[in-house]
Amino acid sequence: MSFEVKEKDLLARIGKLKTKSGTVETPLLFPVVNPSIQLIPSKQLKDEFGFEAVITNAYILKKRYQNKPVEQGVHHFLGFDGAVMTDSGAYQILVYGNVGVTQAEIVEYQEQIGSDIATILDIPTGWKVTREHAEATVMETLERAKIFLKTKTRDDILWVGPVQGGRHLDLVAKSAVAMGKMPFQIHALGSPTEVMENYRYDVLVDMILAAKRNLPAERPLHLFGAGHPAMFALAVALGCDSFDSAAYALYAREGRYMTENGTWSLSELDYFPCQCPKCAGTTPKTVAALPKNDKEAFLAEHNLYVCIAELRRIKQSVRDGRLWEHLEMRAHGHPALFTALKKLKNHVDFIEKYAPAAKKSGLFFFNSAGLARPEVVRYRNRLRERYTPPQDARVLLLVPQSRKKPFHKAQEFNKVRQAIQRLSETQSSLIHICFYAAPFGVVPLELDEVYPLSQHETALPLDRETIDYVANQLSEYVEQTHYGVVVLVHDPQNWRDIVKLCGATCRRKGVSFDFVDVEAEGGKNILTRLELILRKHLSE
Repeated sequence: MSFEVKEKDLLARIGKLKTKSGTVETPLLFPVVNPSIQLIPSKQLKDEFGFEAVITNAYILKKRYQNKPVEQGVHHFLGFDGAVMTDSGAYQILVYGNVGVTQAEIVEYQEQIGSDIATILDIPTGWKVTREHAEATVMETLERAKIFLKTKTRDDILWVGPVQGGRHLDLVAKSAVAMGKMPFQIHALGSPTEVMENYRYDVLVDMILAAKRNLPAERPLHLFGAGHPAMFALAVALGCDSFDSAAYALYAREGRYMTENGTWSLSELDYFPCQCPKCAGTTPKTVAALPKNDKEAFLAEHNLYVCIAELRRIKQSVRDGRLWEHLEMRAHGHPALFTALKKLKNHVDFIEKYAPAAKKSGLFFFNSAGLARPEVVRYRNRLRERYTPPQDARVLLLVPQSRKKPFHKAQEFNKVRQAIQRLSETQSSLIHICFYAAPFGVVPLELDEVYPLSQHETALPLDRETIDYVANQLSEYVEQTHYGVVVLVHDPQNWRDIVKLCGATCRRKGVSFDFVDVEAEGGKNILTRLELILRKHLSE
């Protein structure tokens, strides 16, 4: 197998995955194809919509079509000349409790039909199950994986080693560690469907990352049953390199019209909020009057356009280094997705470890959810671990951020500069200037132009959580450094309570504290007031 990563952002990877039918690009979406009830011909999925791969169920093929796919080959049988992935029937085990086929039979069948990517017959954990049952599914799946590796006959197929455990995260981790030691080319997270059907995307975050932390980083990770395009960005950001979805067809049969942010019933629409080739020349009323089969086909095709368009937006966001911004935008489409976004704060160190250290674009900071961004976490860690203030610095002068960046070139900083210039050279050498800024906290003047400290835009006014975060960073910085005096230039309009919080830290450490209020002093008096405060403390 060859899997080559070309671009990265967060845990997302644009990569090239080589299969025996050709090379496909990740993140990769596999539309589910069911030959018995297929609304859209498989050939159209590639030729019109641009899908490089599809997934079908080997168990269903064997049960309904027996040897026909073997004789024709799965690609010819489906009418699809791209990559074909096959599932093994595990979902049917989840739904019906059992299937009338053994693992040996379904593995042999997938080899006979010529799948490009194939899956062992694992035992899915499910959602509301006891820990004992979950553990049994993990152990049985691992045992089947070991047996499979001794009996498979084809090495040109990419085999999927599924990770089970459900919402029992320690079992997911245990399963991932054991599966990762086996020579599978691809891994997949099993049992996510019921989690997503219940809108527990926060649980899904923990499940995916429990697997991702414990699998070999160089192997692709597949997410079974991803469903709606609104959550594609979340899955990709968490490191899912591929996923499948039957939602385009299932929604169409229910008269449901997808958008990248949600779903409407066709009967609710007066206008199509879409300019895809299906929607551009018609109206909801016209489509609603179509015969049932034509209406379903229309909706299925539209839903596919929405899915492929969202996947391309995500890829472009990865390439531009703006996946976090795209993820935040999608997370605001549903509270369950936003809850999942906030859950990322529990995994910041792992995400930061693999996220790029530099990008060709700056970042946008909207609210406290962005404090989990890798750029923010990385800066916080490096400031704590690698930065030492000037040894002769006696006074820490804290200046608020400005809209213009770098901060030291902003007009608001001129009065601070002038006040220091009025001091003697000896006195000014004892002052160390730092900016306090969202989302980074403390920004020493000498680092002001280092990426991404000047390459960001922040929405004002700041929310309470962001102010508290910056205040905590100030406190931590003062606690760990050697200054004898802290002087704060206070901007009360944007930084409520920062004086109180910073002053409390100084009192606790026994450091002298003073401040200048920008609003109270007025523009003309700031210079004089700041100069007097600095002279007072430097003469003590």
